[in-house]
Amino acid sequence: MADDPLLLRQTVLDTTDARGLAEFYRELLGLAYRPGDEPPPGEQDDERGRDWLVLRNPGGSQLAFQQVDDLPPSTWPGPGVPQQLHLDLAVTTRQAFEREHDRALALGARLLLDRSDDEDEPLYVYADPVGHPFCIFVAPPPAAAD
Repeated sequence: MADDPLLLRQTVLDTTDARGLAEFYRELLGLAYRPGDEPPPGEQDDERGRDWLVLRNPGGSQLAFQQVDDLPPSTWPGPGVPQQLHLDLAVTTRQAFEREHDRALALGARLLLDRSDDEDEPLYVYADPVGHPFCIFVAPPPAAAD
């Protein structure tokens, strides 16, 4: 194994509204902005919000948001425009699953697929406010790292 291995640093989502999408995921996942990326106070110009923003997770993973001029929304799970990328978000209980479903919708997610009645793996598929698909499902907690 190399002394300096490649590590997954972050997942980057293109968006036509970097600040808006960052706020959606900040609220949904309880993440915090990288120092300097917070929204500016009051009516100050949001220069960073028109370019690149990063949200950090205490667990180490990051989500970044890159401003683009145009972004055709995915039509997945239907045909047309492929998903391009999606996030899998898991909870361990049915109660948390329903709570997070309600939160996602309240924050602006759009439900694309309801497989909540699946006994093996209840699942909802959503589009975030700019059309990126993501899933919330019930799964056992991940095994501890060795």
